[in-house]
Amino acid sequence: MSRRIATGIDIGTYQVKVVVVEELADKNGGRQLRTIGTGLAESKGLRHGYVVNKEEVASSVRRAKQQAESMARVPIRSAFLAVGGISLDETRATGSAVISRADQEITALDIEKAAKAAREAAAPGFLNRRVLHSIPLEYRIDGAKALGNPLGMKGVRLEIDYLFITSLAQHEDTLVKAVEDADIEVIDRMASPLAGSTVLLDGEQKMKGCVLANIGAETVSIVVYDENIPVSVKVFPMGSSHITDDIALGFRISLEEAERVKLGRLTGQMYPRKKVDDLVSTRLSAMFTLIDKHLKSLGRRGPLPAGIIISGGGAGIGSISDIAKGSLKLPARLAEFRFSPEAKAHDATWAVAYGLAVWGLTGDTDAPKKSLRAVVDRFLQQFLP
Repeated sequence: MSRRIATGIDIGTYQVKVVVVEELADKNGGRQLRTIGTGLAESKGLRHGYVVNKEEVASSVRRAKQQAESMARVPIRSAFLAVGGISLDETRATGSAVISRADQEITALDIEKAAKAAREAAAPGFLNRRVLHSIPLEYRIDGAKALGNPLGMKGVRLEIDYLFITSLAQHEDTLVKAVEDADIEVIDRMASPLAGSTVLLDGEQKMKGCVLANIGAETVSIVVYDENIPVSVKVFPMGSSHITDDIALGFRISLEEAERVKLGRLTGQMYPRKKVDDLVSTRLSAMFTLIDKHLKSLGRRGPLPAGIIISGGGAGIGSISDIAKGSLKLPARLAEFRFSPEAKAHDATWAVAYGLAVWGLTGDTDAPKKSLRAVVDRFLQQFLP
């Protein structure tokens, strides 16, 4: 029997990460996932997640790929790719359909018609953009909220609220081409925040309501869950490198020195701890203020009891959890490492690449023969209200 192996690639502004995962059968006929290879390389050719030099990006991917191949002892010919950066955005729309059957029973065709109507309503927001994911947020039958899938229920009119997660088409195409230039076929793409949430959040957190915030080098990306549904995906153009910039300006030192001060590797009388903490806190507070403003714009009915879970390379800076609590008035903690015990990846910064590989092996698909999009769609179906 052929081995079932999937690879995830996360191309960040600071680092490129490649994770290779293999599915194994256990003694009871179940499945276990084992990380067999990882690769890490410095990212070059990106700015705010945008590709500004495709050749440099391809070279970075190639270096990470070679490391992962050496560890896994298998060639990497195809992979699942994360799409992130400020290219990501979201659009909401509502579609409706009159129930077609005489007995008023809702069929798959009625749901499809309402979904098509929602997409057409959102179409003006798709200019130069590509839809990565279409997520149904709420069903209503004759104006009343329907709990669960409305298939088989009865009514006169069906309405569906949809969340469309999109990316800039040009950016996505260039990112894919850079990976292909590294001799890797891109099977499919997934929004980075969703990929990370598959391994960093548990079912209770998603059901109760929470925010997963990834603090990257140049961006902060979030996914908001409520009642097990990803109700929002957003990226803000601010990251941990801006803290480095603030320290460099505050102390009038080089960026290299400022980075070491930020990480606590350079201390002393020249860099008073209070001033460093003030600079870090001010920038982190600005980040969480952006998140808070976005949460309020969603018009949600209540708080998020599971709070904010913080991940990414900037998650360990300063007293970030305390600052998040004060800014958002929510419980806050750092994301837990939820990978398999033998995983070669050592912290939650690998979550996006690992999550992609895991989903490449999820469901009844024989990856890489079938598209991750089908797997992701099944994944998103579990969030149906």
